[in-house]
Amino acid sequence: MPKLATVLKDEIVRLARKEIRAEVLALRKASTASRTETHALKRRVAALEKQLAAVSKAPVAKKLAPADDATTIRFSSKGFATLRRRLELSAAEMGFLLNASDQSVYKWERGVRPRPGQLPKIAALRKMSKPQVAELLGSLQK
Repeated sequence: MPKLATVLKDEIVRLARKEIRAEVLALRKASTASRTETHALKRRVAALEKQLAAVSKAPVAKKLAPADDATTIRFSSKGFATLRRRLELSAAEMGFLLNASDQSVYKWERGVRPRPGQLPKIAALRKMSKPQVAELLGSLQK
């Protein structure tokens, strides 16, 4: 009789392993598919963050129309300070519009000449009115 019990027990164990193997295989496939999808989403998020960083670095470049030639644009620190007061902008706001730091704005007002790439943006700001600048600043900060 013990032989029959052992054989029956072995058969039950064999069938249970067979069923478990099928279930585990299905779970492995689902897990692999989930990991693949997660990695694809991570790559997509990284690409989108990179695009966002590139867009946010130069927010005004698309909004402000650059002048023809940066070498013919005149710049004076006194005029730049007057422009900032006329537009009622803080140094940080002016820097944000020009894609520069507020420290750069302070230096430009004290006599340091901006880089040639900044001159067309400053010239474009000169042509704008206070409401236009406020609208542009509001649209960029959203």
